[in-house]
Amino acid sequence: MDGLMQKITEEEQRVQERILHPLECFLFGEDPRVGLEKLEHRNSGSSSQLCGRVFKEGETVYSCRDCAIDPTCVLCMDCFQNSVHKGHRYKMHGSSGGGFCDCGDLEAWKTGPCCSQHDPGTSDDCVLEAELLERAQILFQVLLQYFTDLMVWEEEDELPEEMKNGMEEDTYYCVLYNDEQHSYDHVIYTLQRAISCDHNEAHTHTALIDKEGRRAVRRGTQRSCQQAKDLIRSTAEQITQQPLRVEILHSALMARQTFALRLGPWFQQIIGYSVGFRQVFCQVALEASADGDKPCLISTLMLHDSRLYKGARKVIHEMIFCSLLMETEYKRQFAMKFTEHYKQLQKDFISDDHERNISVTALSVQIFTVPTLARQLIEEGSVIKVIIDTVMEMLREHLDSNQRFHFQGYNSDKFFRVQVIFHDLRYILISRPAVWTEQLRGKFLEGFSVFLGLLNCMQGMEEVKRQFGQHIEVEPEWEAGFSIQIQLRHILSMFQDWCSSDERVLLLAFQECHRALLRCTNQPFHSEPTDSYMCKHILHSRPYKVSQEPVSIHLPISRLLAGEILHIYMTFMINIEHLDFCAFAEHSLRCVVLVAQVAAEMWRRNGLSLVSQVYYYQDVKCRDEMFDKDAIMLQIAASKMDPNHFIMLVLLRFELFEVFNGNCSSKDQDLLKQWNRLTEEMLYLLIIIIGERYVPGISIVTKEDVTMREVIHLLCIEPMAHSSLVKGLPENESHETGLESVISKVATFKKPGVSGHGLYELKKECLKEFNPFFYHYTKSQHSKAEDAQKKRRAQEGLDKALRPPVPPPFFPAFSNIVWLLSCDVFIHVLRRVLQRAVEERSSLWSEAMIQRALHLLGQALIEEKTQLEASNVEEVTFDFSHKARNHNKSLFHFLSKMKTLPSLEAQKDMINWLLQMFEIVKCLREKSSPTALCESVQDRKRKAEAAKLHRQKIMAQMSAMQKNFIETHKMLYDNVNAMELGERRVAVGPQQGVCPADWEALTCILCQEEQEVQAQAPAMVLTACVQRSTVLTQYRGRTLSTKGKSSYPLFMPPDLAVGTHTGSCGHVMHATCWQKYFEAVQNTTRNRLHAEMIIDLENGEYMCPLCKSLCNTVVPLIPMQLNKLNYESAELVGQVLTLPRWIQIVLARIKGLRAAQEAGKSGSETAKEETGFFEDGQTDFRSILSFGVQPPPKYSSSITDMLVVCATTVHRVGLQTAPNEVCPHVPVMTWNTCAYTIQATDNMLQEEGKALFGSLQNRQLAGLKAVVQFSAVQRLKSSQTIIQKHFRDMLAALLPLPNAEETPSILEIDYFHFLVGLVLSIPALYQEENVDLQPSAISTAYNHLHLVHLVTMAHILQVLLSSQGGEEEEEARAAAALYSTLSLRASVTGSMIAERVKRGVLPFLRCAALFFNCLTGVPPPEELSSTSSESLLPYLCSYLALPCNLFQLFQDHRDTVTPLIQRWCGNGAISKVLKGEMSTVRYPRNRNRLINLPEDYSILLNQASHFKCPKSSDDERKHPTLCLFCGTMLCSQSPCCQVQLDGEEVGACTAHAATCGAGVGMFLRVRECEIVLMASRTRGSTYPAPYLDDYGETDPQLGRGNPLHLCPERYRKLHQLWQQHCILEEIARSLEVHNVMFAFEWQML
Repeated sequence: MDGLMQKITEEEQRVQERILHPLECFLFGEDPRVGLEKLEHRNSGSSSQLCGRVFKEGETVYSCRDCAIDPTCVLCMDCFQNSVHKGHRYKMHGSSGGGFCDCGDLEAWKTGPCCSQHDPGTSDDCVLEAELLERAQILFQVLLQYFTDLMVWEEEDELPEEMKNGMEEDTYYCVLYNDEQHSYDHVIYTLQRAISCDHNEAHTHTALIDKEGRRAVRRGTQRSCQQAKDLIRSTAEQITQQPLRVEILHSALMARQTFALRLGPWFQQIIGYSVGFRQVFCQVALEASADGDKPCLISTLMLHDSRLYKGARKVIHEMIFCSLLMETEYKRQFAMKFTEHYKQLQKDFISDDHERNISVTALSVQIFTVPTLARQLIEEGSVIKVIIDTVMEMLREHLDSNQRFHFQGYNSDKFFRVQVIFHDLRYILISRPAVWTEQLRGKFLEGFSVFLGLLNCMQGMEEVKRQFGQHIEVEPEWEAGFSIQIQLRHILSMFQDWCSSDERVLLLAFQECHRALLRCTNQPFHSEPTDSYMCKHILHSRPYKVSQEPVSIHLPISRLLAGEILHIYMTFMINIEHLDFCAFAEHSLRCVVLVAQVAAEMWRRNGLSLVSQVYYYQDVKCRDEMFDKDAIMLQIAASKMDPNHFIMLVLLRFELFEVFNGNCSSKDQDLLKQWNRLTEEMLYLLIIIIGERYVPGISIVTKEDVTMREVIHLLCIEPMAHSSLVKGLPENESHETGLESVISKVATFKKPGVSGHGLYELKKECLKEFNPFFYHYTKSQHSKAEDAQKKRRAQEGLDKALRPPVPPPFFPAFSNIVWLLSCDVFIHVLRRVLQRAVEERSSLWSEAMIQRALHLLGQALIEEKTQLEASNVEEVTFDFSHKARNHNKSLFHFLSKMKTLPSLEAQKDMINWLLQMFEIVKCLREKSSPTALCESVQDRKRKAEAAKLHRQKIMAQMSAMQKNFIETHKMLYDNVNAMELGERRVAVGPQQGVCPADWEALTCILCQEEQEVQAQAPAMVLTACVQRSTVLTQYRGRTLSTKGKSSYPLFMPPDLAVGTHTGSCGHVMHATCWQKYFEAVQNTTRNRLHAEMIIDLENGEYMCPLCKSLCNTVVPLIPMQLNKLNYESAELVGQVLTLPRWIQIVLARIKGLRAAQEAGKSGSETAKEETGFFEDGQTDFRSILSFGVQPPPKYSSSITDMLVVCATTVHRVGLQTAPNEVCPHVPVMTWNTCAYTIQATDNMLQEEGKALFGSLQNRQLAGLKAVVQFSAVQRLKSSQTIIQKHFRDMLAALLPLPNAEETPSILEIDYFHFLVGLVLSIPALYQEENVDLQPSAISTAYNHLHLVHLVTMAHILQVLLSSQGGEEEEEARAAAALYSTLSLRASVTGSMIAERVKRGVLPFLRCAALFFNCLTGVPPPEELSSTSSESLLPYLCSYLALPCNLFQLFQDHRDTVTPLIQRWCGNGAISKVLKGEMSTVRYPRNRNRLINLPEDYSILLNQASHFKCPKSSDDERKHPTLCLFCGTMLCSQSPCCQVQLDGEEVGACTAHAATCGAGVGMFLRVRECEIVLMASRTRGSTYPAPYLDDYGETDPQLGRGNPLHLCPERYRKLHQLWQQHCILEEIARSLEVHNVMFAFEWQML
């Protein structure tokens, strides 16, 4: 790839030198640099105020919700950052490519049209010199003609006549073109078979074909190229039945087309020099050809766009962007050309297979959204008619014999492309005109008439007829019709808005719409009118049964007419009473009845397609132009018809007329259930018609009131996140819901915690607006809201009656609707419903029916009460209460009886409230006060509130007493604990305390049996996960190797580059239970889909049976050896076994063991070794045994087996090697994982500010203790000779051992790893031939004491030396300079040294304390359980048997330590560090944290937008991905940055994680706003980014686009996830929960 890049760069240089430079010389008439300087000087005050930056795919763009004219007006990153819109409400999203920045466009913004970089004060006027202008015209004309001719040339093997000169070479290219039918893998496979190339070469070809659109894959004779072409086509057809597009081009044609394409960027460069050049280019591009039959050059290119390959299209589009669309006049001319060719361009696009963002049709958004341009195109180009005619022509094939659409068997891809045309119609209508001209009226109405023609083809389309007897065999197509409906949703409302802005237009549009409805022939009547009688009222109407005749859910003309009528009433208040409103409502009523019958399961044999249609009919995506408009049409009819006739018509269409007339009865239970359900739906419809008044024009409300009511009812279901509220609200044409303007008035915001999202909770004062039968509730939402509100009322001590809210008054034109509530038929219907319940005829009523009837009663009583309170009693003619009482079997009578029915206990509160309302209305009519009636209700409320307060007071008193008791007896409990623990709090040396207790009796989580942890008992194990870690590294990116002269793993470097961590979830099992479980997991998991992504069976992974944590081994639980010290004997031994004597004895033992081993190997005497300064030559090598030995503990076979299992896993994972239990590194890796796990635990405690002891969770403490005990005992399963060698090699770094191999200096060792290794390996020195021995308790105590002292002194020296060399901080350098200026002593003070040593040594001592606590079980001093780290040193020293003054060690052992210090400092590495030639680790080590992220996410997006891939020169979309460990920005999911890792091709993130995180990675994908967690090459998962919007929600993929800000708590949680080594666990759990269906190639990330 690098060679290819270099070749392209060289070719580019030759093109520039030999062709483009001479052209520039001709253009300027002199050296281009000189000419350009003159041009810049002349045009210094002239520059374009338009930005015009062309967006690449995926580039982040910004839209201001406050100032943008429409959502398509966007800014690039740079303009946004320098604009006033940064402080406004804005959205950000990734561009699909092809658009450009609207900064500077005055028509795109209400305020702030320009950023600070594009000052509106600059002038666009630029006059070129006459000669320069003439040369530019000549050159541009020739070059653009040349460019056009070659781009549109379609002959494969020849050139235009005028270009045939110089075609001597008879060479051809086999060129493969891009298409969207074949995948990457198909093309790669085809190329490998056809042109015999390897996979990498085929992959390179395929990537370039996808990027540029075509690629020459074979060069040779015409015959060889033809053979390659045939083979490529035939191979491709075998895979997908579709041939690849392959052409054979002459080399001369290929060369000229390549050069012509290079002219595109050159044109952009020249045009960018001057506005004058741009204007000349526009003139040439739009200039009519000399031959009048030919289109202009730009039209020619547009008309050939679909036949061009991707690279050519992109160049042409960018030329148009930077020229024609940057000049207002030429943009208008281009728009006229575009409109002129619109139909042909769309036809070509529909037959094309490329995406729209690389089609010339995508330019419509740049033209049609400009308000002034849109008006001109309507007036001069009839653009509305052109667009709709284009749609009709594309859909004409789907018309049936009735001229209605029928989409059965449609082509989904083609249909999707046709739908895109509707976007253009929406763009044209986006800005409503403020001033109408006659020409605009005429052209708009002409387009509206054509639009009605489209709607006429939809009116009644895809009608359905109820299926009887047999279930439908083939589900009819329904998705296409609703897809069009969704596309038309905003267009319909925009047409209505345009009409409502002018009275003449509105009336003419209404007349046209009325005539269109009358012309519709869908679902006509087939019977003559008949008379229907009920309650002495006669309805003369035509019968129509929805259950027996065809019906359609698509009625766009009827619904458009409803919208027009509403605007006539609302805006101009014009009387249109003379129309047949019954006919208007007919189809809407049929549709509502269809929905009701589907709910009653009468249409279940019609399949799921009808159910889906009904769902979308009421869904938020469609309801405002479907269900809501039907409700409005029914309200219009109800307001104009006689109320009795209207309800009779409703009963007829619901097929309930005879049921309520008493002429129909049945014993068929299914039929009775249908009647009951239909009655419920019919009553629900009446509730909607009478109660749903929150529509501007129906009542006196605003759009804000409507939104507020929607929000209230959504929050009555449950507290909701902002995004959930947005999803539940309808969007307008600008994708706005209006939520922000009302949410603060009705709800309070509850901020999110570390997880979850922020929630809005409804304010208490808004609850009175709740309507349980809100018409936008789904069935489930209605149930949830009702339950939630009843529960709330019960908690507040209120009754459970869900009263109807008081509605706003109707608009005068709709005021007659309320008469439905008091008409005779309505009273009759309600009376029949209540009568059925009272008579206990259970099959004839349902609770839902009664609930709706009671709600209607409530609506009627509230209406009457409202009218009585607003007017004099004499003026109120609404007399529902009178009619409800005026009968011996009246409504009031039945209601009173229902109060005592057990079957209606749930409605008792509602019935009581209705009876109270009857009395209140009666009092108002009689002009008496209803106060006395209400007093009892108020009294009950007051008593309930008092009882609630009393209960709260008692609970508070009890809580206070409990706290007081705990505080009073706290000291008593503390003293008891102290007495129980004993007094000796020393873990090291002859004063070592006693371990209070070992493991308790533990319960196996699998078999639930209890067992004590004993040496000879069957093994019990802890689940554990071993993983490599870089959490503590001081040198990120460094790797450790065991090869060559490396001292690793025996000596861990102090930078802790890579460690091995062993963590546990703390769950215990029997070893045998675990083995059975593990075998079962392996057997069952192998059959799971993509199981390898969750757990790696080959490496022994499994999920904890209880908590599902990821594990890969088990740690055996080892009983602690409770060796009680004889303190008197220990004191006597201490008088003899001083540090010098102990060193002599140990060295003698090492010397003797080594001599014995070498004697055994060679069978002869060894050479006499040189005596060191610690050896007296007299100490016997068995002297060490004289201070006490004992037999080692014997463990059961199952425990020893588990020791091997765990040690092998630690070795395999830590060194990334094959399992090998006899490898000499196995014991070393167990010591290392013990040390590293303790260091990581201490680091976590310090990071969280917790105490050293008492802060760990039980599972963490159990895991740590188990790891330490396992590491101590593991040596029993290793060769004692190997353990002795390891001890000897480690000790050689401290003491002068004869014939010792070269050891690292004291600055190249981590002394805590070193201490753990020495402590755990020294028992091997006591091993005798054929006799298993280990040190006694006293020997162990002194071994630990002297090792701790020696290692601590070495570490103190390490701290001092490391603080001398290397780079100093700025503050330290400044202090040193001041010190030098004052001519004070150059040496630092002793207190400074002491303080530095204390800080540096403290982490080592903390880790040592944790280690010896887990090893010996001796409890620490209570002071170590406090969180203050500054005062811990004395207590740590006391616990570790160290002097509080650590420098006292050097005084006490001066004779011993002095030669050691000289030896330690004599290493060459020390002098290099002191001279500053070599860096070293400073102490205390820096605690690693995730990188600092900016508070504002747009800063990250800005960084990503400027990110350039280091291995690619193109500007195609990349996926910038940020490593949160080190801050490196990577190019992920891109072939350019793939590398070889262990012979496998991997992506940039995988390769980076291998070095930065030892295979573990945490990355932020900037443009996708999501975290990616990686654990290996095959496993990863996504995780929410720590950025939240103002509503407390994350925004993956920037789907909502709200401004995002860093949440410190969530970022801290991510940090803890990393620090606690839980990334693997989180990935496994995520994959387990999400049930992966399709494997993602994480290694390519």
